[in-house]
Amino acid sequence: MTSDRRIGGPDAKNRGVLLDAAEELMMEEGYAAVTSRRVAERAGLKPQLVHYYFRTMDDLFIEVFRRMSRLGLEAHAEVLKSEQPLWAMWEFGSDPHVARLLMEFMGLANHRKALRAEIVLFADRFREQQVAAMEVVLRRYGQEVSDVPPVVWAVFATSVSRVLVLEQSLGITFGHKELLSFCEDWLRRLEGDRIPEVAPASSA
Repeated sequence: MTSDRRIGGPDAKNRGVLLDAAEELMMEEGYAAVTSRRVAERAGLKPQLVHYYFRTMDDLFIEVFRRMSRLGLEAHAEVLKSEQPLWAMWEFGSDPHVARLLMEFMGLANHRKALRAEIVLFADRFREQQVAAMEVVLRRYGQEVSDVPPVVWAVFATSVSRVLVLEQSLGITFGHKELLSFCEDWLRRLEGDRIPEVAPASSA
C-alpha cells in the first residue's frame, strides 16, 4: 500500500543539500557509508528530513544518480560541440569524479534492482548520443565507418578511459603509459595536438 505521507517538493533547497551530502559521502567513503543518519549529519539537517524528501534510501540513491546523469548528458552534449570533439570526448570520459561515482553506483546496483534499471537507461541514452556524434565526426575526418562501426569506437573510448581512471584510484599503473600513448597518437592523427579550451571572458 502506498503511503500518503507528504514528500518534500523536488525544488526545495534542503532536498538539494541532502543530494549533495549523499554524493559527497559516496565519493569519500563509498556507498555503504550513505545512511539517513550520515546524510543528515553531513547536510546539517535533522535525520527525519531525509525521509521527508525521500520515501526510502532507494529513492535517495536514484535521485542522486538521476541528477548526475542529467548533468552528464548536458555536459556531454556541450563537449561534442567542441572544435576537437574526439579529444573532448576522451577527456570527458576520463573525469575521475564521474568514474568514481559510477563505480560506486554499479557496486550499489548489485543490491538495488531499481537503481540498476536507472543505470541501464542512462547508459543506453549516453551511448546513443556518443554513437551519433561518432558517425558525424569520423565521416568528417574521412574515416570509413564500415571498417570499424562507430559504436565500437564509442564503447572503446569510454571503456579504456574509465578503466584507466579506476585502476589509478587503486594504484595500478602498469601498461597505462603505453595505452595512453597509443590512444592519444590516434587522436592526434585525426585532430592534431590538443588545443586548450578557452574559458569565456568575464562580463564584469
